[in-house]
Amino acid sequence: MRNIFILSFILYLNISACYRPELIESDNMKNTRTVYPSISYLALGDSYTIGEAIDSTRRWPVQLTDSLRKVYNLRVDEPQIVATTGWTTNELQHGIEQADLKDKYELISLLIGVNNQYRGYALEQFEKEYEALIKWAIQHSVYGASGIFAISIPNYGVTPFGQARGEDTIRADLLTYDAKAKEICQRFGIPFFDITPISEIAKENPTLIADDKLHPSGIQYTEWVRSFASQVADLISDWPGND
Repeated sequence: MRNIFILSFILYLNISACYRPELIESDNMKNTRTVYPSISYLALGDSYTIGEAIDSTRRWPVQLTDSLRKVYNLRVDEPQIVATTGWTTNELQHGIEQADLKDKYELISLLIGVNNQYRGYALEQFEKEYEALIKWAIQHSVYGASGIFAISIPNYGVTPFGQARGEDTIRADLLTYDAKAKEICQRFGIPFFDITPISEIAKENPTLIADDKLHPSGIQYTEWVRSFASQVADLISDWPGND
C-alpha cells in the first residue's frame, strides 16, 4: 500500500513539473507592445482632396485619418493637404514646390487629373506629369512606394453640372485617364483605389453630391473611405517594425 502511495506521489510531481499553462495574450497585453511614433500623412490633389463645397472636417483625407485612428488604432497625424480647386497635374507640381513641406512623410496619397480632362489637355501630358508626381512621392515617403496610394478620378459626368456638358463623353475621358494612372501605379507597385463606381451612384442618390451640384458631398467621401481604409491600414501594417 505504501509503495502504491509513493508511486502515485512521484507521478503527480512529474505531471506537475511538465505542466505549464498556455499563455493567452489579452487585449491589455497587446496594448503594452512598443508604441511607434505617429504617422505623418501628406495628401496631394485638387478640389476633391481639399473638399470643395463641404465642411473641412468632411474632407476624405480627414475622414481617413479619423478611421485609421478609431477603427484601426493607428497613431496618425492630422493630414497636411496640398491641393487647390482647379489644379491640373502641372499646377500640383508647382504647388508642391511652393509648399512648406517636410523632407519625408510616412504616408502620401495622390488624386489628380480631373482638370486636365476638363481643360482638354493631352493624355500624354497627364501621363508624363502623373508619373513625375508618383516618382516625387516615392522619393519623399519614408517607406518609398510602400508608403503611397492613389485614388481614381470620380465621375463628375453624373452630376447636374456634368450632365449638362455631356455625361457619356466625360465618363469615357475619365476612364481613359484612370486607366493610365492605374498603369503607372502598378508599374511602381503602388495601390490604386477605384472609387469611380461609388461616385456614379450619385446619379440616383443626390445626397452624394454637394450643394454646388458638382463635387462629392461629405457622405460620398465617407463611402470612399469605407471602401479603402482597411487596405491603407494593411499597407501601414506591412511597414518595417509594425508586425
